[in-house]
Amino acid sequence: MDNEKIKEMLLDIAVTDLEFAVTQSGKESTRVNGLYKPDTHEIILHNKNFKTESELVYTAVHEYTHHLICEEMLAINGVGYMYNAKVHNEAFWAKFHSLLKIAEEKKYYSLDIDSVPELKELTEKIQKEYIEANGKIMQEFGKLLAKAHALCQKANIRYEDYVDRVLCLPRNSARDITRVGKAVDVNPAIGFDNMKMIASIKKPEQRVEAQEQILAGESPVTVRSIMKQNAQKPVDKKTKLEQEKKRLEKTIANLQQRLDFVEESLEAL
Repeated sequence: MDNEKIKEMLLDIAVTDLEFAVTQSGKESTRVNGLYKPDTHEIILHNKNFKTESELVYTAVHEYTHHLICEEMLAINGVGYMYNAKVHNEAFWAKFHSLLKIAEEKKYYSLDIDSVPELKELTEKIQKEYIEANGKIMQEFGKLLAKAHALCQKANIRYEDYVDRVLCLPRNSARDITRVGKAVDVNPAIGFDNMKMIASIKKPEQRVEAQEQILAGESPVTVRSIMKQNAQKPVDKKTKLEQEKKRLEKTIANLQQRLDFVEESLEAL
């Protein structure tokens, strides 16, 4: 694909009103496959890094995700805002995965493990014999910890001390494992880390929905992002700007305080 074709593909995946450019560097890079320049809204792709078109599309969508988030942040904060393209937070990965899914649906990108029989067989082994098996073990572990908690209470033994100095378990780990053990509707097939996330959801119908999303192939970060969005109250643009103003004023005040200290120190020398 040439630069214009890549741009057409990205616009077909998601529309943007903010003009951008795509440039294939014609180079190989050992540091990055691509980058996004927020000041010029340019996507750079080191196309010599890619063996297949699918690899190129993956990186192009990654950098385009930065562009779309940059556009959103400019709309909220104004034209003076400078987006940091090095940030890869949960919101970024959730958006990136949603765009990749669209790219797959439109046949631009493929994650076809079925085409490699050995990888498919290995994946099934990992999922069944390790991810699911570990989930079942941790589920049973949680039930045993709950039983130990009850026995400690019966014997007037501090459960926290038992966890700290007998089991030598971090308390947060013990809490998460116990929660998983109590959540009878959590499927071990999703793996322990996802089980912890699902078990933390209070409403049963939301737990079921989140679990179904993971079983359907949604990434954990996407599911967490959806959960947070559902839990958050909608905030209008004015409120967001007011909140940003307060944060900036606090930052400026702290910087001014530091500047005063530095100037006083210089005068004392």
